Amino acid sequence: MPLRAAGSGTVPRDAVHHPLFARYYARFSVSAESKLGLAGLRDRLLAGLSGRVIEIGAGNGLNFSHYPGTVSEVVAIEPERTLRQLAVEAALRSGVAVDVVPGAAEKLPVKSEAFDAVVLSLVLCSVRDVPRALAEVRRVLRPGGVVRFFEHGRGGGPAMAFTQRALDRTLWPPLNGGCHLARDPVTALRDAGFELGPYRRVLIPEKGPTLPTSYCVLGPAWRPVTDTDTDT
Repeated sequence: MPLRAAGSGTVPRDAVHHPLFARYYARFSVSAESKLGLAGLRDRLLAGLSGRVIEIGAGNGLNFSHYPGTVSEVVAIEPERTLRQLAVEAALRSGVAVDVVPGAAEKLPVKSEAFDAVVLSLVLCSVRDVPRALAEVRRVLRPGGVVRFFEHGRGGGPAMAFTQRALDRTLWPPLNGGCHLARDPVTALRDAGFELGPYRRVLIPEKGPTLPTSYCVLGPAWRPVTDTDTDT
């Protein structure tokens, strides 16, 4: 169970504070739903989920309208105040029960093994500590539970890889809410002890110029059924 939902009681100090980026992202992400085909990818990301779900880094709540009716509850973690307020508004329009909660990926404010599924959607690029965040994902997910991920990261040939690394070392993270371009989400999930299912590489935009942000991956992973080692 979440410790405290946004809007009920005292909201703790924000783990992330990027108000200018948050306002830009909120505008851009809405237009990208149709222009870049992200709405269809969100449908694929969430199809078939059921039970209790925790979404980490919910942003402005664009996933909420894509959850199937088989989901009984979504606990949506969002550390940035501006985006969290927009997520609360999106939750009110959702067809499933969504509880928007402040918190950071590296220290989730929920009990261990409390969820049937975890959703990671364009979030691993910006967390401060990826191994620690994925250890938290493993902690809160029941053994045999599924992780659905849609992330961008490393891709392309040597020239693109060099560009991504150079941007990560300079202007890109401070201008884009802590986002990094050259991370490898598939390797990170595997290194964190998850079992990878068949995943799909996606270019966004599918047609047009290939950008440092274009290399995405969509797929499932599972916490092994025999995995009972959790931190409480």
